[in-house]
Amino acid sequence: MDPAFWDTSALVPLCLRHRPTPLLQRLSETYDVVVWWATSVEARSAFARDLRAGVLTPAEHELAVGRLEELKAGWREIQPSEALRGLAESMVERYSLRAADALQLAAAYVWSLSQPFDKFLISGDKRLLEAAREAGFRVIQTS
Repeated sequence: MDPAFWDTSALVPLCLRHRPTPLLQRLSETYDVVVWWATSVEARSAFARDLRAGVLTPAEHELAVGRLEELKAGWREIQPSEALRGLAESMVERYSLRAADALQLAAAYVWSLSQPFDKFLISGDKRLLEAAREAGFRVIQTS
């Protein structure tokens, strides 16, 4: 499979048995997962928030965490660095991004070796997708 950079917003529904769309299922069978170093923290935060809100039962929360760990065992993770932080700092000024999304986009850019034009970025976040498109990525919207 070819790799693609996956934003947390695209991975979280894959971990929730009742939420993956047919598109997400297809994408997960087509592309290997490349993520930013903090993706698992963001995903676990989303699961915990849904558990506290009563959207997930404790059993569903446990299944989501387990599925995340399965994905994590097979994904490639882009590590933090001074260069990545500097790139993210410039991205918050260039694009309309929140800090976490700038870090995601900077990690994708590092993964692409500064050549995003033939690389895919998968996300459900419209603002991140627009910035990724402007940066030269081929984007796939999941929601």
